Amino acid sequence: MRITSTSCICPVLVCLCFVQRCYGTAHHGSIKVTRNQTKHIEGETEVHHRPKRGWVWNQFFVLEEHLGPDPQYVGKLHSNSDKGDGSVKYILTGEGAGTIFIIDDTTGDIHSTKSLDREKKTHYVLHAQAIDRRTNKPLEPESEFIIKVQDINDNAPKFTDGPYIVTVPEMSDMGVIRTALHNMDREAREHYSVVIQAKDMAGQVGGLSGSTTVNITLTDVNDNPPRFPQKHYQLYVPELAQVGSAVGKIKANDADTGSNADMKYTIINGDGSGVFSISTDKETREGIISLRKPLNYEKKKSYTLNIEGANTHLDFRFSHLGPFKDVTMLKIIVGDVDEPPLFTLPSYVMEVYENAKIGTVVGTVTAQDPDSANNLVRYFIDHNREEDMYFTIDVNTGTIKTAKVFDREQTPVYNITVTASEIESPGLLSQVPVGIKILDVNDNPPELAEDYDVVVCENAKPSQIIQTITATDKDDFANGQRFHFSLDHSLSLNPNFTLKDNDDNTASILTRRRRFSRATQDVYYLPIVISDGGIPSLSSSVTLVIRVCACERDGRVRTCHAEAFLSSAGLSTGALIAILLCVIILLAIVVLFITLRRSKKEPLIISEEDVRENVVTYDDEGGGEEDTEAFDITALRNPSAAEELKYRRDVRPEVKSTPKHPTSSSLDSIDVQEFIKQRLAEADLDPSVPPYDSLQTYAYEGQRSEAGSISSLDSAATQSDQDYNYLGDWGPEFKKLAELYGEIESERTT
Repeated sequence: MRITSTSCICPVLVCLCFVQRCYGTAHHGSIKVTRNQTKHIEGETEVHHRPKRGWVWNQFFVLEEHLGPDPQYVGKLHSNSDKGDGSVKYILTGEGAGTIFIIDDTTGDIHSTKSLDREKKTHYVLHAQAIDRRTNKPLEPESEFIIKVQDINDNAPKFTDGPYIVTVPEMSDMGVIRTALHNMDREAREHYSVVIQAKDMAGQVGGLSGSTTVNITLTDVNDNPPRFPQKHYQLYVPELAQVGSAVGKIKANDADTGSNADMKYTIINGDGSGVFSISTDKETREGIISLRKPLNYEKKKSYTLNIEGANTHLDFRFSHLGPFKDVTMLKIIVGDVDEPPLFTLPSYVMEVYENAKIGTVVGTVTAQDPDSANNLVRYFIDHNREEDMYFTIDVNTGTIKTAKVFDREQTPVYNITVTASEIESPGLLSQVPVGIKILDVNDNPPELAEDYDVVVCENAKPSQIIQTITATDKDDFANGQRFHFSLDHSLSLNPNFTLKDNDDNTASILTRRRRFSRATQDVYYLPIVISDGGIPSLSSSVTLVIRVCACERDGRVRTCHAEAFLSSAGLSTGALIAILLCVIILLAIVVLFITLRRSKKEPLIISEEDVRENVVTYDDEGGGEEDTEAFDITALRNPSAAEELKYRRDVRPEVKSTPKHPTSSSLDSIDVQEFIKQRLAEADLDPSVPPYDSLQTYAYEGQRSEAGSISSLDSAATQSDQDYNYLGDWGPEFKKLAELYGEIESERTT
């Protein structure tokens, strides 16, 4: 097959085709390029193989963006088998076949029906085949060829990211886009727009071009110092301005922006530097002037301040432009205001004795008009609180007096508020706090610090301290409280206890004798007189209650209840009464039992209906079987008493057993011994009775006591040689005995 192209074959291909025709094989009259040809490296011979088909191939080229009305001619397919008689049919398949590319099946001409875009697709791969029109059999194998789209200059250069925004520091002299002017000033002009054009084909005629815009913004540098618009300022401040409040503002202008315009304001000198202060507002870049001390028009009417504003972020590249700070002068004029009265002191402290009479002078407050008019001042107390009701004040002099009688022990301090106002301007008020301290007067006698529970042990020794007491006083003593303790001298000498003043505001209670007995007396009363060191001295009388208790050998209290144990001398009154009542009840029961027994001669059984194995114990001897008075033998011989089985009333039987009764013929001849054995066997087999024995447990004292005899008969002669200390080792049962004999031994030694 041969390919021809009238318009798109490049000269190089034409030359190659011409050479191929001149040096081709003899049986073909056209160029034949087959895929079986092989190229070898230089120096080797070229081997030609017989081709399987006779295609003439070249690449097809088609121009993009064809806008003509007719289809664009691409090329021609031709087979060596085609004799021109129309018997060969050409078929085209592959990319775009039938839609973009069409072929004349008789002549083999290929046309492009659509406008192509090389930027979208650069080439197309197609397949060509020649078949016999009559038999539809292929004359040659199918072959592949390529149609390439040739580029034309149909796209102008384009800036993909435009327009561009560029920031350039002012005063810059370098960059890809270079500044054309020296020292460009942002404050003069901040934004610039530059149009950049790009041309293809190196700018030759016929080339295309594209353009974009670059927006250039000059960034700020600190090249402008701050400047105050004026060199002199004036500010009016009333004398009643509150300390700490802002009284004015001042601002220096800076042409720079951002941190380059940040500045700090300071007061560098002036007679008002100690009265006023200045701070910087970072948001507005203003200087805030505040009042540090109160103003007084009558003392000073104006102040002068020199204020400096300086940049905080300096750029030393531009230090030659001058100092980046500026100074201005501010004159502050104090305005005269009608002020309220002014007290001579910010607060007052006064004193008055308690129990003082109503109308007693406490003190005086003083206030005056600070203005030049010096108007008269009136005083009053606002009686809104309860504390204010205790005092009155003279409206003209400011003298404070008592209105009630005070008690320091209830309220030691009073806080009131005194108000002063001018007669000409009653609306102008000023107040001052007054603290009034109530001084103490010795009007409260001393008393015990607490309710003491005083205990004395039965085995206490003479001069033994049993309690230490102290006192308290509601009055206040500047040099400390001083108490004196003593016994009531109006009473007779106490034989049991005494008191010792320790000279440290405490006193000790001591015993006068040894051995106290709760059985004899379990409570003692000791009157005590307590006096203070005030002027005049006050005293009070109190009575201590001293209880007698049983204690351990180390002094620990064991018990203080008299009815809980037996003392060495006998029983307490309560215990004796209880024992006597028990004895009387027992005697009454015995008498009643004996009376009933004598009046009713009946067998000692619980009931005739419950005669089952009742064993009656008695300790009087009978007269044998013939004696029917002591024991009723019919209870054993009477068959009617044993006709039915009686269950115990205190045990609920679980299983009922059928009682076995003897026949009537054998009842007369039954033996008592056999009858008892029979009943005993039935009782052992009866499940309704308890399966255990009822035992009575008695205390067993043993064969002998390890302590031996404690009788006083054997130790009467050798009592002085006996040592009773071993009694304390016998346990708690012998504690009382050890205490008794231990006391006797201690008496002998003393």
